[in-house]
Amino acid sequence: MNQKVAVLPRLLEKYRTEVVPELQKEFGYKNPMQAPRMEKIVVNMGVKEGQEDIKILDQLAIELSRIVGQKPVVTRAKKSISAFKLREGSPIGLKVTLRRSRMYEFMDRLFNFAMPRIRDFRGFLDKSFDQRGNFTIGLTEQTIFAEVEFDKMKKTQGMDITFVTTAENSKEGKRLLELLGFPFRK
Repeated sequence: MNQKVAVLPRLLEKYRTEVVPELQKEFGYKNPMQAPRMEKIVVNMGVKEGQEDIKILDQLAIELSRIVGQKPVVTRAKKSISAFKLREGSPIGLKVTLRRSRMYEFMDRLFNFAMPRIRDFRGFLDKSFDQRGNFTIGLTEQTIFAEVEFDKMKKTQGMDITFVTTAENSKEGKRLLELLGFPFRK
């Protein structure tokens, strides 16, 4: 009778109890299901040295899997570009798509533990929204995450994090992320 009890992520609970009623009141939704919600988070890491030294790519894959809690997929070049010395099919990056509880747990760690560790951090600008309410940020190094071990790290590497929402426009998407605790610059 050893059954695992699924614990509701803290941020998901906050979304259901605080964020949805606030969005309903603010945007005039009649039904709670109309309120925008997080669909997925895509973490992308471009590794140009991946085609020359596969060990660097393997080490970064281990670090990224520690950070997000899920094994990354190796992305490969779609076509050859001689100016970049790139061959079709060579490994050039890592990608992870997070959904459901892993997504909310990663967001919670990112907002509350990792972002405050960024040097001279005053918040992110809200200029990276697309028309559908999705937001993308770029981080310059993976060392802001507590899961990364400095002594085993071979290379500092940046990453792009895309927050995909069901919002209809950037205003709704920004408000959703604000209420969830995303630090926007004032």
